[in-house]
Amino acid sequence: MHRDLAHGKLILDYPAEAVARLTIHNSPKRNALDHEILDAFAEVMGRLDHGIKIRCVIITGHGHAFSAGYDIGNIPEARFERDAEALVAHPFHEAMGAISDYPYPTVAALNGHCLGGGLELALRCDIRICAHGAKLGMPPAKLGLVYGHTGLAKFIEVIGAARTRELFLSGRTVEAERAEAIGLVHETAPAAGFEELILERAAEIAANAPLSMRGNKQAIDLLARGTELTEPEEQALIELRRACFGSEDMREGIRAFAEKRPARWLGR
Repeated sequence: MHRDLAHGKLILDYPAEAVARLTIHNSPKRNALDHEILDAFAEVMGRLDHGIKIRCVIITGHGHAFSAGYDIGNIPEARFERDAEALVAHPFHEAMGAISDYPYPTVAALNGHCLGGGLELALRCDIRICAHGAKLGMPPAKLGLVYGHTGLAKFIEVIGAARTRELFLSGRTVEAERAEAIGLVHETAPAAGFEELILERAAEIAANAPLSMRGNKQAIDLLARGTELTEPEEQALIELRRACFGSEDMREGIRAFAEKRPARWLGR
């Protein structure tokens, strides 16, 4: 079962139990992110955890590229100065926020080159796995562009200020292995069998306890901000942990561990 979104430029399917996959399918533009694709990301990520219960989302690209970034090719030069505010307010921010806010784990499967806004999209995912041979980079310095501060903050969070400077000020692309070394991706893998590996990883994640994944992701996101928690935020995390001890899923997890069998999660 699959759905074509954004006039077929984003494809949603369900390749494994509790796993959804979103494939960017804009091959003529190396999977560049246009407004239709971004709008579709924002819309679909907001409802994936309803109805069919999805506990892991894969985001990948079709063919030999993950994404060449935000599609600026069709914007006439004359519009840049006149419509600067509209260009800054394009749906990229909403799409990135929807990916970051998804309550369960997200996996970026970088099947090929990943540049510009495509790389920020990957960083918005919880886990990034990159195929050997892929190149990653941020070209704003070569385009005369000052990148959005929310995107820069995400890069600093993931790879630190020093590596962010290296990436944005040089404008150079990095090989998959270098990307892993500096923390842009978590793992690299051979291109042969890459899709199968991703599905294996996603299915393993989706088999975990939904309350645990949702709660841990919420706590990590709060703590990763690097600012002191407010009293209500700290109390919310304490209550989150306390609630897990009374959950049916925790009792089921302990029983399943003792009986050496897969757990049957209820999500409560």
